[in-house]
Amino acid sequence: MSALPQAQDVRSVAYRRLTSRPLPTANSEWLAFMLASWCAGKGVLPDYLGLGLEQFSQMQARFFPDAGLPSLAPSGSTLDYSRMLEKEDLINLLKHYAQADTPETDWLVAIIVAGCLGNDHLWQDLGLWSRQQLGAMLHHNFPELAAKNNKDMKWKKFLYKQLCEEEGIYVCRAPSCEVCIDYSKCFGSED
Repeated sequence: MSALPQAQDVRSVAYRRLTSRPLPTANSEWLAFMLASWCAGKGVLPDYLGLGLEQFSQMQARFFPDAGLPSLAPSGSTLDYSRMLEKEDLINLLKHYAQADTPETDWLVAIIVAGCLGNDHLWQDLGLWSRQQLGAMLHHNFPELAAKNNKDMKWKKFLYKQLCEEEGIYVCRAPSCEVCIDYSKCFGSED
């Protein structure tokens, strides 16, 4: 009797299925990585990836029409937006810096915000396969915002730091990040 497939194998199989036809945009490639992980129960993205049902259906029809995606999170993951008082602020921040005003950008904004509710690094919570994928996706879609992260701050911390700075809130007591005792928690490798 064969063993059940590992989540990594399920993810690879799902990715091959999602990319069996040419993908039209860089975003569709990153979405394929996220969806493959989501299908394998990895990451924290909830039902419909955090999109509304109509948005999820539009995204699927545009990029993955033959993939036979589930609509409910295979992991059973749910997100409680009631504990995310900054949801609208995150949406506004990302939309303000968006390279384009398209449904595709709206999908990514909603997915990124849903990922911010997770407890791991943002790339992991989104189901991306590496931090480099997240950086590339953010630089592609939000280039001016991503360029501000010129010291390699971890992306989730960076987004929240941007929200604080917009409000004039500076919680850290150190005069600069470079002298903070928690520097290694905010900057550097996430792998």
